[in-house]
Amino acid sequence: MPMRTLKLTIAYDGTDFFGWQRQASERTVQAAVEDALRPIEGQAVVITGAGRTDTGVHADGQVASVSLTASIGTIELQRALNATLPGDVRVLDIVETPAGFNARFDARSKTYRYAIWCEEVMPPARRRTAWHVPYSLDLHEMQEAAALLVGTHDFAAFQAAGSDVKTTVREITSSKIGNEPSSPAVVYEITGSGFLRHMVRNIVGTMVDVGRRRIPSESVAAILASRNRARASATAPAHGLTLVRVDY
Repeated sequence: MPMRTLKLTIAYDGTDFFGWQRQASERTVQAAVEDALRPIEGQAVVITGAGRTDTGVHADGQVASVSLTASIGTIELQRALNATLPGDVRVLDIVETPAGFNARFDARSKTYRYAIWCEEVMPPARRRTAWHVPYSLDLHEMQEAAALLVGTHDFAAFQAAGSDVKTTVREITSSKIGNEPSSPAVVYEITGSGFLRHMVRNIVGTMVDVGRRRIPSESVAAILASRNRARASATAPAHGLTLVRVDY
């Protein structure tokens, strides 16, 4: 049978997963999808994700590519996968792509969203998807700080400690903070060509300190220029972060 290349759009609640990437002894999203594909293809299958979300991080629009010989139609394949997959992961869409499509290397940008619940009492239904910060936050100051990140910068100050990458320069095309509709939550959304490990969560931790007036908004530019992780604030928890979409 001829080989087909497929693009899968996947959503998941990351609470009970040890991230996206398959691990030898932990539950991961990649392993769940590959295990569901195996009986359909009749052999082991490897999928490539657009990004490796960390333990506890969610996705509304993760993208993966896979090569299959199985002749099953895309709609039937989606139904078969969702009938097999656990309830905390679902395939939202499957489309045929040209041979050679790679979900990781062909991605032009990714958009992440981070939710912060800013009332004293947090509804139990939001405990998996928002960081509980029971303080009033200065939204204007946070917006001023967020705008300073747009452009091409060296984000070494916001990468995870001990990271080993060729370059810490990344291009951010959008960095915005606003109120969630009909909710006391504050939502940060960022779009860029690529992200360092824990970069969004480290930015959010810093933005919250700006919102609490612990640091002035203009200091974010100095933190960025310092390239020093110790200058930025503590890492925000993983469960408030969602990979919203990947654009190609």
